[in-house]
Amino acid sequence: MTNDASPTAPEILRYAAFATRPEGGNPAGVVLDATGLSAERMLAIAAEVGYSETAFLTPGAAQGAYTVRYFSPLAEVPFCGHATVASAVALAERTGPGRYVFTTAAGEVPVEVDKDEDGALRATLTSVEPRVEEVADADVAEALALLGWAAADLDPALPPRIAYAGARHLVLAAATRDRLARLDYDFDGLAAYMTARDLTTLQLVWRDGPQVFHVRDPFPVGGVVEDPATGAAAAAFGAYLREQGAAEPPTVLTLHQGDDLGRPGLLHVGLRPEDPRIRVSGAAVAIP
Repeated sequence: MTNDASPTAPEILRYAAFATRPEGGNPAGVVLDATGLSAERMLAIAAEVGYSETAFLTPGAAQGAYTVRYFSPLAEVPFCGHATVASAVALAERTGPGRYVFTTAAGEVPVEVDKDEDGALRATLTSVEPRVEEVADADVAEALALLGWAAADLDPALPPRIAYAGARHLVLAAATRDRLARLDYDFDGLAAYMTARDLTTLQLVWRDGPQVFHVRDPFPVGGVVEDPATGAAAAAFGAYLREQGAAEPPTVLTLHQGDDLGRPGLLHVGLRPEDPRIRVSGAAVAIP
């Protein structure tokens, strides 16, 4: 499970997160012991792995405590949900289900791993405290132009907002499943737009039912056309829905992502009345 035979090279694991099959969900690189690795080396490894993110864990003094850094092929990101799920499942495969605490650039993220009735390991992360911001009409218009969407393509019941639960995402709700399915955007233009506004992805969504959504996440700032399953955006979206009154806790939302890429993934987003933080759950499986 390494890509370098050198005895000093870190072991690089590969997992598909938010899926129970290697060909589903979102692939993540995982380095369970990144002790001594520089940021430049981590970035080089992430670029070599080529997935949307690779997580680098450094064990802490307490049992189950890790400092975690996340790198796309182009840059470091403050938080990545799918690589968190992948990392926690990789740890649990080696030490058994349990609780971990990941210290990230966005803050402390507790993660619990347990086995479901089928024996699959599933991780549940608890986000940092989220927030939701208004977005200027001009910024929405520019984003729509870069996507090739019209204003009429938006669902008026779910207005555009910027949502944060460890990373910033612009939430745009499509009025139809067909609009969501047709994704063909200005890669360089959207990357520049997002960089200027410190956005990690666009969270494009379509509501299929009161608690069911289909989502897609363009990720040009990471050098990736589309992220197949995005835990950080799912957490931010949960906060957005609660702020809009479109989902009332306690509830668990189901997000389908990756279907349009041929990598179906399933994310569960939990809202609790006593805690503003968002819980995101999913399985992960090693990629041979």
